[in-house]
Amino acid sequence: MIKLSYDRILAVLLVFIPVSIALDLLHVDPIIVFISAALAIVPIAGFMGKATEELSKQVGAGIGGLLNATFGNATELIIAFFAIQAGLFEVVKASITGAIIGNVLLITGCSMFFGGLKREKQSFNPSAQGVASTMLMLAAIGLVLPALASHVLGFDDVENLSLGISAVLLVTYVCSLLFSLRTHKHLYNCEEDPEECKPHWSKKYATLVLVLATIAVGVESEILVGSIEHVSQSLGLTELFIGVIVVAIIGNAAEHSTAILMAIKNKMDLSMNIAMGSSTQIALLIAPVLVFISWLMGTPMNLVFNEFEVVAVIAAVVIANMISTDGESNWLEGVQLVALYAMMAVVFFFIK
Repeated sequence: MIKLSYDRILAVLLVFIPVSIALDLLHVDPIIVFISAALAIVPIAGFMGKATEELSKQVGAGIGGLLNATFGNATELIIAFFAIQAGLFEVVKASITGAIIGNVLLITGCSMFFGGLKREKQSFNPSAQGVASTMLMLAAIGLVLPALASHVLGFDDVENLSLGISAVLLVTYVCSLLFSLRTHKHLYNCEEDPEECKPHWSKKYATLVLVLATIAVGVESEILVGSIEHVSQSLGLTELFIGVIVVAIIGNAAEHSTAILMAIKNKMDLSMNIAMGSSTQIALLIAPVLVFISWLMGTPMNLVFNEFEVVAVIAAVVIANMISTDGESNWLEGVQLVALYAMMAVVFFFIK
């Protein structure tokens, strides 16, 4: 019943695709255009995830896992690509920060809270989550090293430093795929309802939906990015806040809702895999890929985050390590994670 209503909500929100395109062509107030494009991206990302899931059921665990890894954060990657094209590097870096802390704190927290409301505690595989949180810690350290070299040591050649670290992060990401999809895939196998493993879409239909969703998210991302500067000026919001909070939530909204729904169904392993896995993929894959894309476009983006972004990312991954040690969660831990995210959001709102 929950699943049906969730799919219906996504289907209804699809109306914002033609609405946002029409509003953009008519040069309506950019704030309205921004909101309509944001609302359009949410269901597109949802159907992109659904199509990837359906394809994964039909092509085997190995290729299916690779598909999930590749398209898991495609929305964020596409939005960031257009932001780089527009020269909004601070928005891109802020969205990377926002995606990491949003998944680790906000989504994991909401999942633990809603999943634990009717239960004394929920359990998940501490071994798998321990590996994921350690990998996330490594990735976070890699991301903040250029910032530390710049802010603390006054190092100037941050572009080449960022390229070198990005290369190492990408190699590490490939190793993590090998670990989770081949050598230690038993750690990530969970008991599933046979009905849920059965594909409901044909391979051809799922592929078509995935292609159309990718095109649509590209169109909407261009509209969204094109209105960011005006929204920032009109509402008095910094590009940092828009990137860390607004863009990060928009790009992950569908995935976030799935993680929370899985927790409500007491599938905490899957919920944790979505939240932690998405953060790790942002740090190990998306951020390095964006650095190389910007370099190929002739407008190199470095990985020098501001001081508070560095603190926020490190704090989030430390918390991730703490909560994954015992393999259990409850609603109060969820409240604590959301509270930390809310405090960070307040700081990002006020700092310039």
